[in-house]
This record gives sequence, C-alpha cells and structure tokens, in this order.
Amino acid sequence: MTDRPLRFELLGPLRAWHGSTELDLGPGKQRAVLAMLVLHANRPVAPAAIIDAVWQSEPPENGPNVVQKYVAGLRRALDPEHSPRNPGGLITLTPAGYVLSAAEGSLDTDVFARQLSRAHGLRAERRLLEAVAVLRDAVALWRAEPLGGLPGPAFDAARERLLESRAAALETMVELELELGRHVDAATRLVELVAEFPLREGLRHLLILALYRCGRQAEALAAYRDARALLAEEFGVEPGERLQQLHRSILQGDPALLHPATAPAGHPHAPAPVPGPRPGPPAGFLPPPYPQPVPPGHIGPPAGGWTPYGMPLWAPYPVPVRAPESDSAGTKRIVLAAVGAAVPLLTCGFAAFAVMGFFAAYRRSWRIGLSAVAYLVLAVVAWMSGDPSSEQITTGDDISLMAVLVMWVGGVAQGLFLGLDKPRHQPAAALVQAIELRVRREQARRLLTQYPDIARRLHIGRPDLAPTFDDGGLVDVNGVPAEVLARVPGISLEQAQRIVDHRTTTGPLLAVDQLVDHRLLPRQLVDEHRDVLVALT
Repeated sequence: MTDRPLRFELLGPLRAWHGSTELDLGPGKQRAVLAMLVLHANRPVAPAAIIDAVWQSEPPENGPNVVQKYVAGLRRALDPEHSPRNPGGLITLTPAGYVLSAAEGSLDTDVFARQLSRAHGLRAERRLLEAVAVLRDAVALWRAEPLGGLPGPAFDAARERLLESRAAALETMVELELELGRHVDAATRLVELVAEFPLREGLRHLLILALYRCGRQAEALAAYRDARALLAEEFGVEPGERLQQLHRSILQGDPALLHPATAPAGHPHAPAPVPGPRPGPPAGFLPPPYPQPVPPGHIGPPAGGWTPYGMPLWAPYPVPVRAPESDSAGTKRIVLAAVGAAVPLLTCGFAAFAVMGFFAAYRRSWRIGLSAVAYLVLAVVAWMSGDPSSEQITTGDDISLMAVLVMWVGGVAQGLFLGLDKPRHQPAAALVQAIELRVRREQARRLLTQYPDIARRLHIGRPDLAPTFDDGGLVDVNGVPAEVLARVPGISLEQAQRIVDHRTTTGPLLAVDQLVDHRLLPRQLVDEHRDVLVALT
C-alpha cells in the first residue's frame, strides 16, 4: 500500500483514493460513518457520537453493533490487504472510540489549511504574487459543497466551518490582487463573490474600493447604498465602521484611496493597515475568530449591560415569569369554588356532570371533560337502577345508592378543588414572550448558518458581550467564559470550567452533542438546553 497512498476528500462529496484509483465506500450510512472518522482523523470518536451524527433522532437497535458492522465494511473497502482477524492499523478501536489513522497530507482539508497558512506567511514577507498563487491553488481544491449528501447537525456544523474558511480564503486572495493593482480583474471577481456572500462586509469593502480605483465612483457609492439598505432591512443595523470610513473617504475624494502607499502615517483617511499573518489552523478546525474579552472571575454584566428586552447581559436566557395574581382573580376563584361545591351538594350529586362540563370548557381540559362524562354515566345508573315501588332493598338499590354517594361526595370535592385551583395555562403575556424567544432563536440560528461574519459582529451566542441583535438568549459553548456557562440552569461552575479547558486545549466543539461525547455534560442536561446552546466554530 506504500506505492498507493490512501487519500480522503471532504471538499465536495466524500471520496477516498488509493493513488489514482477511487474506492467504493459502500452504502450511504457507511459513508456517513467514514465521514465522522475522517472529520476527527487521528482522534477517537465514540460510537455514541457516530450514532448521533449518522442516525440523529432515529438510532437503530443495538447501535454499537451496527457501527461495528459498518466499520468492518470500511476496513474491507479501505484496507483490503488485511483480513477481518487481522484488521490492521487503519481503523482501530480504543477505549475512547474508533480512530482513523490518516497520514500527513492525506486529507484535502489539511492541505487546504496548510496552504492558507503558507499564503499568510508569504503575505507577511510581502511576496504577494506567490501568496495569490498559493491561495488560488488552495481554492481549486474545492470540487463542490463539502460533505455533500450528508445530512444532520454534526455534518452541517462541519460544512459551515469549511465554507467559512473558503470564503475567508477568497476574500484574502482578492484583497491581495487589489494590493497588486489588479483593480479591474478584482472588481469583476468581487461582483460574483458579493452575490455569493451578500453579508460579508469585507467583500463589500473590497468591491467598493475596487470600483473606486477603476474610476467608477458612482458605482462604488451605489454599492455602499446597497450594502447599507440590505443590513438595515435584514437586521436593523448600520454597516461597520470600516465600511462607513471608506464611504466618507470616497465622498471627500481622499487621494490615499488611490495611492495607499503615499498616505502619511496617522492620516485620518488612510486605509486600514494590512493585517499580519494569521496562525495556521490546527488539523480539522479553524480557531474561533472572536476574542474572550471577559476577564477571569468576572460575573456581573458589562458596562451598559442591558438588552432591549430588559434582561441582564450575563443571564443565559430570559425566563418567562408569571405575574402576581390580582385581588379580582382571587375573588373569582372563591366564587367558582363556592358554586362548584354547592351545586353537587344541593342536587345530591345529580348535577355534578354539569359542573364538570363547565370547568372542562372553562379550563379547556379534556381530562375534566372525561370526569363530566363519568358523572353523567353515574347519574343515569343511579336513576335507572333503583326501584321505588319495591318495599325490599334490592341490588339495584345498592348500586343506585353507591352511584349517588360517589356523585355527591366526589362532585363536591372536585368542584371545590377546581374552583380554587389556579389555571395551569400560561398567561397571555408569558406565552407571547416564549413564542418571541423561539422565533428570535430560530432567526439567530439561521443567521449563524448563512452569514457567520455578521452573526459574530452582532455577538450572537455571546450574552457576556453588549448585544446589537437579540438572539433569544443563545449561549455559545465555544465562546462564552465559564462564569456565563455556569449560569445555565444545571451547569455547575466546575463543569463550565471543564468545557472552557477542553476547547482551549483540544479546539472548539463541532456540535453541542460533543459535550456528551467528551463527557463534559450529561445527555439529559444537554437535551434540556438544546434550544439555547450552540457551538460556533
């Protein structure tokens, strides 16, 4: 096998190669199992994590055995030289899970990451032509949407992470072309990129600058107006300061825009300095692009720390609170209890079914409705079973008497209880608030998936930072400090610190379910807070 190295491709539909020969990876589920192993190459993947990623909410019976079956199939497909009794070292089983051993350079994602790192190094050395060529080769590795045809949250998170790295590479490549003076070619390319990534402000900044340097000032100003209108319409925010500064410089005709090198240091309209080299991403993930501004030990809200909805910034998410009961509501319950007990008492229980029917309609409860039907049946039994003309006590009389006693005592007790008991349904205000929270969370999640740059600038998932967009209280387990994580109900400070230590040493979590896979939180706790926890990479 040394003359036919094994390679894996993730930047498109999953493929595996021995040299120039593409391998048959088997059925869809088996391919999905391989995708999980390749995404975590040279790291153990627990069978539970594979089951959650591949089957999601419909795990098979004897899931670990099914995973073992697919792993055996992958060993035959990828390493046919080894028999089942001697599976070799390609896919091994450790106490922590299955490990796929991948040689250096055998994953196209690793090659892509190394080329990005090399391009940033060349840029730092001002070898711009070479940096552009390296970035162009890196982007050429992409064949289609990464992990195409693999559904599920785990694969969606990995897919979005990879797409974000591609967008950043494209943005850097066009920025270098502008530095080289290729304004016309860059403008043409940027029109396509802005259409593909409409909310990446960096691309819009480059497009406006390229148009202006091409002598198309009116089009540059129109491009700014388009960007501003889009952000205002979608999110109610203004463009970032860098974009606004560029707009002001164009209006003032700042010559530094045409000749950046001639702008003196400290010039108010000089373009932003070229960023230095970015550290190369570790294999399998990119580092989070946002900082950790909250100092250790900080618990209270930051300065100015209140959201438009009146919740403190450090609160993980608002909890609807029931308003205190008014005096009129208490009086109403007393009246209902009196009537609910008096009617069955005065009618020897024969009208208990009518009282229960009223409460069933009032409370909108089918269970109370069933009790109304039961009281009606007892009333019919009591009426039909007794024989008033008979001088002797018969079995029917006994049945009738028992039915009356049940209706009488049960009706009085239940009517009294239902009248005094508070309604179980949420007040309208709390229900509306809960619906609004759910809608805002869905909007924020969609924004995270489609436009991660804007989402990070709006601090989505970061309740410890000043909000510019209400995300419904999402909490990013890869971003917030331990003190904020510990304020999620059920998560202790010790557990929160373990999560922070894990993401610092191992890298960001690719999905919330990995909190369970890495034994950072119990499954039940993660499921309880699945609607608010997110894992941004």
